[in-house]
Amino acid sequence: MDNATWLIVGLGNPGAKYARNRHNVGHMVVQAAASQEKASFSRHKAGAQVATVRLGMLPGGRPGPAVHLAYLDSYMNVSGKPVAALMNFYKIDPAHLLVIHDEMDIDEHLLRLKQGGGEGGHNGLKSISQALGTKDYCRLRFGVGRPPGRMDPADYVLSDFPAKSRVDLEITINEAVEVITQIVSNGFAQAQQDLHTR
Repeated sequence: MDNATWLIVGLGNPGAKYARNRHNVGHMVVQAAASQEKASFSRHKAGAQVATVRLGMLPGGRPGPAVHLAYLDSYMNVSGKPVAALMNFYKIDPAHLLVIHDEMDIDEHLLRLKQGGGEGGHNGLKSISQALGTKDYCRLRFGVGRPPGRMDPADYVLSDFPAKSRVDLEITINEAVEVITQIVSNGFAQAQQDLHTR
């Protein structure tokens, strides 16, 4: 257990038009995490909305580590610069950056954790890796599944979840918040093992 501060960035696009898109699950998760802690977001000069909370418990019942929850004011494909600026401001090591993003290579409503590795064609991750000069940060991959038939993948991720999957969506968002709490309380490796052996 390391009592380090984490920066947790939920990827997405700004504005009401995109708010419920599959591409915006990152925003949904950090907003749900802040809401559970009754914390509100405020504008940060890095070009982001940030809420600072304490998550989980340390031994002896002390409040868990500080966590900066953030979503960006910029579009997905230019996520790198504000993320790098936030890391610089809060003095966060890449090992304590968790990026939450939609993932078409994972079935809908499944969660997976990954550290480092490729970006799988995800423009938000590409921008972050480029700005940081490393791919060695943590990701919480939120499965949105593959587009049906010949639907364009870009159109698919920029469309809303269908009404029939709203309940599953809320459940998965709450599970994602739990996973975040486990990461900051028990460390990434332990949280990853727990999630992947469920």
